[in-house]
Amino acid sequence: MKELIIACYWIHLVATVIWIGGITFIIFIAIPSSKQVLGAESGKLMGEISKRFTPLANYSIILLFVSGIVLAGLNKQFSGVRVLESNWTMVLILKLVLFFSMTAIHFYRGLVLAPKIMRTATQTEKTALQELSINLVKVNFALGLSVLLLSGAISVFRGF
Repeated sequence: MKELIIACYWIHLVATVIWIGGITFIIFIAIPSSKQVLGAESGKLMGEISKRFTPLANYSIILLFVSGIVLAGLNKQFSGVRVLESNWTMVLILKLVLFFSMTAIHFYRGLVLAPKIMRTATQTEKTALQELSINLVKVNFALGLSVLLLSGAISVFRGF
C-alpha cells in the first residue's frame, strides 16, 4: 500500500512540475524573449511552443486528476459526506475548485481561443485575442501557485 501512495505522490508531483513549470517558462522566458528577438513575429514562435507544450499539459492534467483521486481515496482524513467537518476536506475542496478552474481555462484557450485567433483576419482583433490568451495564462499561473499553497496547508492539517 505504501508503494502505491509513494507512486501516486510522485506522479502527482511530476505532473504539477510539468504543468506549472511550463506555465512559468512561457510567462517569464518564452514570451518576453520571443517579443524581444522577433517583435511582431513572436506570435508564430509562441504558437509553435504552444503546440509542443499543450500535449504535455493535457497529460499532466489527466495524471493530476487520476492520482489526486487515488490519493484522496487512500487518505484516512477523507470524511466523505461530512465534508465541512474538517479543515483538511475544506482545503481539499478549495484546491479542487482551483484545479478545475485552471483546467477549464487551459482547455478554453486551446479549444476555443486558439482556433479563433487563427481564423481572425484583422490584426487589431488578433492582437486583442492574443493578449486575452496571455492574460489567461497569467491567471493560471496565479491559480497554480494558490493550489501549491493549499497543498502545503493540506500537509500541515494532515500532521506532516
